[in-house]
Amino acid sequence: MNTPGIFDLSGKTALVTGSSRGLGRAMAEGLANAGASILVNGTDAVRVAETVTWFKDAGHSADAAAFDVTSEASILEAFARFDADGINIDILVNNAGIQFRKPMIELETADWQRVIDTNLTSAFVIGREAAKRMIPRGYGKIVNIGSLTSELARATVAPYTVAKGGIKMLTRAMAAEWAQHGIQSNAIGPGYMLTDMNQALIDNPEFDAWVKASTPSKRWGKPEELIGTAVFLASSASDYINGQIIYVDGGMLAVL
Repeated sequence: MNTPGIFDLSGKTALVTGSSRGLGRAMAEGLANAGASILVNGTDAVRVAETVTWFKDAGHSADAAAFDVTSEASILEAFARFDADGINIDILVNNAGIQFRKPMIELETADWQRVIDTNLTSAFVIGREAAKRMIPRGYGKIVNIGSLTSELARATVAPYTVAKGGIKMLTRAMAAEWAQHGIQSNAIGPGYMLTDMNQALIDNPEFDAWVKASTPSKRWGKPEELIGTAVFLASSASDYINGQIIYVDGGMLAVL
């Protein structure tokens, strides 16, 4: 096996949730550059279609998969369409997520549930449906997107913290049950990244200074800096890695 070859994703199909923008789009682009065909997901059908067009114009294979990751009915309908169209998902990246900032004593249960449903429950339901189809084929790669808050908490983001801590353990649960079927389930824990979701923090001079002072790399991460880890975990290079979370955080978790 040659070294470049073990990262080749030619002939593989990847469903990346939340891939019409942000970190999901960056990782989807990286997987496409490695040879994968991309199923672009998002709730905005227009944005999804525009993203598919962008991928195709760049010479990649891509199709739309516009569905709401918080709706089990929509997920089941999407997988039924994949089955009817003969689409086998080889790689699943559970990336879709939202943030909501409020002190816990002011937090409404509905807002708590919305974050948990989007960031954690969706990964379980979509992962389950993907695994049902991967198991008979004896092959699959599942990459869940965690966070620094898979390990550490911060004030005002309790539901996000709980969801991302759950992602770490969901990844291990997937490995415990599905590794025997040739499926590798792992996770990526991004640090503070330059994304739309973090824009308010990026624009806050005090928080920006804190991130740079707390990170050994002394800067925010760039979305494209997740690509290498995503391709690694989606490829045969990671065939004996299971249940792990790799932090791409500029060293933040390594220091006090």
